Amino acid sequence: MTGRQDVGDAADRFYAALNRLFAGDAQPMKDAWSHADDITYMGPSGLYLVGWQQIEQEWDAQAAALLGGRVTPQNLHVVVGADLAVITCVEAGENVVDGRTETVRIRSSTVFRKEVGGWKVIGHQTDLLGFLSPS
Repeated sequence: MTGRQDVGDAADRFYAALNRLFAGDAQPMKDAWSHADDITYMGPSGLYLVGWQQIEQEWDAQAAALLGGRVTPQNLHVVVGADLAVITCVEAGENVVDGRTETVRIRSSTVFRKEVGGWKVIGHQTDLLGFLSPS
């Protein structure tokens, strides 16, 4: 298996974990991430967290919110180096907010690092952008 395929598999696991998070299960997301102190998460609400301790708490909080719905990556672009890889895409789908289904279109960048046990997420940044919203 090539490095690109390995990173593609890690990206698939990340998005499967994200969708499980929406259903209230944080464990797959926790498994997808590095547990190091140098990792970052920048969410669509402007949240900026550094280090596994803060990010793990965020996954627990997001799982408890039971957002429901599903997102999938569109226009996925993968760049793979020896020990780091980056994927960029648009996350598209829907979540349930206050009992209403809301369309989601978010620009996303995810950085992976090759660690013991495979490629792990070390950074995820998302931006809600008006021009990505449906008309």
